[in-house]
Amino acid sequence: MPERNLPARYNICPTDTIDALIESGGKRELVPMRWGLIPNWWKKSAKEMPATFNARAETVATKPMFRDAFRRSRCLIPASGYYEWLPTSSGKQPYYYTAFDGSPLTFAGLWDEWKDIETGERVKSCTMIVTKANALAANVHDRMPVLLRPHDFDDWLAGRAHTELLKPAPDDYLQAWPVSRRVNSSRAPGDDPALIEQIAA
Repeated sequence: MPERNLPARYNICPTDTIDALIESGGKRELVPMRWGLIPNWWKKSAKEMPATFNARAETVATKPMFRDAFRRSRCLIPASGYYEWLPTSSGKQPYYYTAFDGSPLTFAGLWDEWKDIETGERVKSCTMIVTKANALAANVHDRMPVLLRPHDFDDWLAGRAHTELLKPAPDDYLQAWPVSRRVNSSRAPGDDPALIEQIAA
């Protein structure tokens, strides 16, 4: 796979473009995609698409919106971390989750390609799979992304793995800390590393 120098981004929202790793013809490629799956059979506009940026592990193999992609088009979504929000009396407080040892995270994902009915453009899109939270993540939210390890990548991309990989990460895999509420706004600058800096709880 050719190297790509990707700029750091610290505030990514659903329907933004993210990078996903796919396998085709025995080769792996990092491909820009819309975050929010649009299945190839979708007959309405992208704006009419319901929220599909997450797919639940418990139903991803059977739910019509995701089951075809689960069978034939898996992907890996790399990231340095992710956010979850804790409801508080003064509003939603974001927390940043990242690997305890500082290594990159890899989310289990699905992707598809859809032809825009309005423009005719071919649109690649993806979703990340979420599962029940582990002990650490449950302090903030009841769900968490499915985090795959390198030894799982081949089986996931090739479709040999079914749902047995879609489980919570070990309780000691991640660390988390509160960060600026500027993350709550899609208008916060995506290139600002201060968004993941720890603040007082």
